Amino acid sequence: MNKIYQYIMIGAVAVGLSSCDNDWLDLEPSDSVITNVKTLSDVEFTLNGIYSTMQSSDAYSGRLVYYGDVTGDDMQAVSSTKRTANAYLYGFTKSNAPASYWRIPYEIIQNCNVILKNIDNIPVGDDEKDKLNDYKGQALALRGMTLFDLTKLYGYPYTKDNGASMGACIVTDVLEKDAMPHRSTVAQCYDQILKDLKESTTLLGKKFNKGKLNRWAALTLLSRAYLYHGDNDKALDAAKQAIEGAEDNGYALWTNEEYPTAWANDASKQKPGEVLFEIINLTTDSPGKESLGYLYNPGGYADGCVTVSFYNYLSKDKDDVRLKIINVATKDKYSSSSVYGRAFVNKYQPQQGENVMDANIPLIRLSEAYLNAAEAAAKLTAAGNDHNAEAAEYLHAIVNRANPAKSVDAATTVSVDKVLDERRKELVGEGHRMFDLLRNGKAVERVKASNKALSKTKHTCSDEFMTIGLNNYKIVLPIPLAERNVSHLPNNPGYGE
Repeated sequence: MNKIYQYIMIGAVAVGLSSCDNDWLDLEPSDSVITNVKTLSDVEFTLNGIYSTMQSSDAYSGRLVYYGDVTGDDMQAVSSTKRTANAYLYGFTKSNAPASYWRIPYEIIQNCNVILKNIDNIPVGDDEKDKLNDYKGQALALRGMTLFDLTKLYGYPYTKDNGASMGACIVTDVLEKDAMPHRSTVAQCYDQILKDLKESTTLLGKKFNKGKLNRWAALTLLSRAYLYHGDNDKALDAAKQAIEGAEDNGYALWTNEEYPTAWANDASKQKPGEVLFEIINLTTDSPGKESLGYLYNPGGYADGCVTVSFYNYLSKDKDDVRLKIINVATKDKYSSSSVYGRAFVNKYQPQQGENVMDANIPLIRLSEAYLNAAEAAAKLTAAGNDHNAEAAEYLHAIVNRANPAKSVDAATTVSVDKVLDERRKELVGEGHRMFDLLRNGKAVERVKASNKALSKTKHTCSDEFMTIGLNNYKIVLPIPLAERNVSHLPNNPGYGE
């Protein structure tokens, strides 16, 4: 039996067993497993189960986010015994790579497929058509998002070889027990990712939808996928639509004054802020101490910290507000030598009345839409199409928010490197850095640096992984052993069979 099928059935069971304590999802208790949706209530139930699955610390409350950070140059594992260590050390082998990177996305995809296979056959009145379209849009966007993440983890960047290398398995139907999907190329995966995301943006609702995807989140995600695919004109258009539509519906970049503490805001329809999509965790329903809030907290597991080189880089501007969400642990506050002398990202702040382990996990922010637009415009300008004024406009919004004394003048030539430098400062700790470097043909270059305040922070990876480029096979994960033991799937080059 194909392991993907087994994972998928686990996912279906997870939907059936989702806790009814998660009030924000408005789940209904059930002791049955939904493998076919016949009513809008069935669809809602299945979507709620998908979002609940995403809460896992092995998914978007943990691993699927921190992987892209600690494999880069701006964050690292505190020590070789920490949860983030194998990713930071590029220590995954054909035998020890966690199956969760593969398993959980396919659980999500299967349940999206249960919805998509049947939703067009659900009879609804005129007053429910918008709801049906929104549910279908969520399923498409979630399937596209999840395949996108699988492709980033298991396939080389599209820009390395125009997508000729192997990617993930494309699954667009509810799998039967004997199904044996093949790995598709990265190019084929992107065709499917872009198809799903584009269609989702025509169906999703425009209004704030707490803890769930709406049109502006999907458009921002689509602009990200276009950047990875090298479609800069389309990336710019999607990002512009996301910015304009989100702001017309009440979203706004946090102000300089708001920024340090806005991460703890409990977003609402009245004040949605700038988080377009986040994982909602509650004291009664969260991954607990394995979640990013606790992993990145010096009073918690203190698992992943920022590198000295990144801290030094950010500290060049002492008035950059983003320094205020870097928590430098000092000896007078923390007795453990594994904590003091290090700096931690403080973006995963608990909402009012909750613990840090229950902090929400922002996955898509309006800030990224601005940066996506600036990057796409800068690349179009470099290719001979003058979009420099747009690049400056969108980059200025981020630079000026970080420090109102700084600006990006419309006459300033905005290089791609300038945008990427701002991107690393704005998105640190949110899972982007390694992927941003590699998709732009750049290597991860870890730098040995010193800073008195971060005296305990040292790189512990081998010299081989101080610089990691596109030719290093370790930039993609091996297919999990559990999958290879029961299926025909070839492993990624370098890992062996």
